[in-house]
Formats: sequence, structure tokens, C-alpha cells
Amino acid sequence: MVIRVNVPEALAAQAQARGVPVEAYVEELLAQQAATVSAEARRLQTPEQIRAWLDSLAQFSDKIPPLPETISREWIYRDHD
Repeated sequence: MVIRVNVPEALAAQAQARGVPVEAYVEELLAQQAATVSAEARRLQTPEQIRAWLDSLAQFSDKIPPLPETISREWIYRDHD
């Protein structure tokens, strides 16, 4: 995969300070971030932790208005002028 980005000078300076090309430094940063996300996902292991996470997702679900029996164009655009 090829991704082109405008590299901020600070990022280029950090790569240069480590003596590696910018591409290699960015790859390392992305790998570290992916490992952190994976580690966080693995932490939710017990049923109690999973239940607490699901409850946090649903905490404001009572504020979601009910859907009508049929969804019409008028209903979709009812708040638009």
C-alpha cells in the first residue's frame, strides 16, 4: 500500500534524530499504535467488563426517538426548511 502525506517538519526532524528515513519512522509509529489498540481490545476479557462497555455505549439510548412504522421522504426531511 502506498500512502502519500505531507510530513510535518517536526516528524521529519524526529526521524532524522533517530537516523532513519521518514517512511520507516512513520511505519514504526503506526505499528506501535496498532499494538496499543490491540492491547486495549484484549483487556476487555471478563463478561463484567464487556457488559460495562456495552452499557456505556447504550447510556443515552433512551434519548433516541422511536422510528415511525413507515419511513417517508417527508419524515426524513421533517426538520429541514
